[in-house]
Amino acid sequence: MLMRTTLFLGTNLAVIFILNLMITLLGLNQPGMDWKPMLLMAGIMGFAGSFISLLMSKTMAKRSSGAQVITTPTNDQQQWLINTVNSQAQQAGIDMPEVAIFDSPAPNAFATGANKNKSLVAVSTGLLNSMTQDEVEAVLAHEISHVSNGDMVTLSLIQGVVNTFVIVLSQIISSLVDRRRGGGYNARGYGFGRGLGYRATYMASQLVLGFFATLIVRWFSRWREYRADAGGAALAGTEKMISALERLQSLQQPAQLPAQMQALGINGGLLGAIGLKKLSMTHPPLEERIKALRQNARQSVERH
Repeated sequence: MLMRTTLFLGTNLAVIFILNLMITLLGLNQPGMDWKPMLLMAGIMGFAGSFISLLMSKTMAKRSSGAQVITTPTNDQQQWLINTVNSQAQQAGIDMPEVAIFDSPAPNAFATGANKNKSLVAVSTGLLNSMTQDEVEAVLAHEISHVSNGDMVTLSLIQGVVNTFVIVLSQIISSLVDRRRGGGYNARGYGFGRGLGYRATYMASQLVLGFFATLIVRWFSRWREYRADAGGAALAGTEKMISALERLQSLQQPAQLPAQMQALGINGGLLGAIGLKKLSMTHPPLEERIKALRQNARQSVERH
């Protein structure tokens, strides 16, 4: 946990340094204006939300999905889940995650947690009822790969970075539009740029930059799914991973996870999505993930 806190603080300081350099290069450090308080506040606001969400991710995931952690297996299926996750965690070099089942007719699974050695892996009843054991094994391997890759921490970092950039860049753009009063804060903490042009520009900048920031976060979310698929194939076998994704594709059921958890589930891509809809997705379409796995398998055979 100390390492992750250090990483968050280090990233935050680096972002503030870059933004301060940008302000200097744009010539916005005018006499009587002090941007440091605003930069510090932007960094706190940008990262605080994502950091708190990361710390609370496991608790909130259990609560919002209704996932029940298996403490003492009561049947063969639960025992198999525990044994499979334990084996995969050992292969991936992480501590045994908590294993949970949540009640949902849709086939889905997710992994979360602020620490890769204190994580949670959960599967839906719909997934257990609609997939073979080999396919469930591949889904579990996919989620274990998310944990071992540290995807939850990285996604939170990226969210914090883009949040901070949105806050500060909105101030910078507004300052450039309203140079008469500026867009920073003076040494006493009083705001500059209170004119109508400044305020309108600030609000518009927040909306536009926030939209592009979301696309960046969603791009990373899609990229990490490809990486987790590859990791799942390495742990459980390529054919099992492909079979699991094909099963999800054939069922064509909505993910049915709470909105704040959709990026965590294994199933989130829309069939035939194109254009802006595709750019705003948290998951690549299943057909593209299957294609990527087959291509990786062919390239591996060719190399050997």
